[in-house]
Amino acid sequence: MLVVDVRKKLREFTLELSLTLNGGVTVIFGPSGSGKTTLLRLIAGLDRPDAGSIVLDGRTLYDARTFVPPYRRDVGYVFQEYALFPHLDVAANVAYGLRARYVPRGERAQRVARILDRFEIGPLAHARVTEISGGQRQRVALARALIVEPRVLLLDEPLSALDPSTRARVRTELHDILEDVAVPTLFVTHDEEDRATFSEALEIRRP
Repeated sequence: MLVVDVRKKLREFTLELSLTLNGGVTVIFGPSGSGKTTLLRLIAGLDRPDAGSIVLDGRTLYDARTFVPPYRRDVGYVFQEYALFPHLDVAANVAYGLRARYVPRGERAQRVARILDRFEIGPLAHARVTEISGGQRQRVALARALIVEPRVLLLDEPLSALDPSTRARVRTELHDILEDVAVPTLFVTHDEEDRATFSEALEIRRP
């Protein structure tokens, strides 16, 4: 369970938000500039709230006396443009989080192979991410986020980098993947079709 009750002063307004995520996918919906990405960054530890608390499965990640750094939060984050490393192949991108946690090479290779097969991108293991499609890059980004077995997954506009003809197909694929992996997920979007694909939604707007 993720429990968020935070306040953060932004350039033009103060974001004040409370939510509880028990499981499944919750869509955070709203226009650009309403604080959606800021919310994800606060949960991930990339930004610090001005006040409040963030608690994940009973463990305090942030309050007046506590700030757990991002690499210790058990949070998976898929950025809007995926933030894949163009100089690395697919397998090396997916393995990045395991390397940062000093997982031994043999175990790392096994876990990468398993998750690539699970996401049906095993044959792309040695391809550069610049050589694969947008939908395939999204799968790589999801695999990289999930291979570290996070307790919560954060998706920041995960379909916005795709062209319109691809977006509908990949949206359906993403729905099926998230249903299969069963990790509590916050999905940020301003797209009505994304919002309609998932049953739970929280709309936030600027004051």
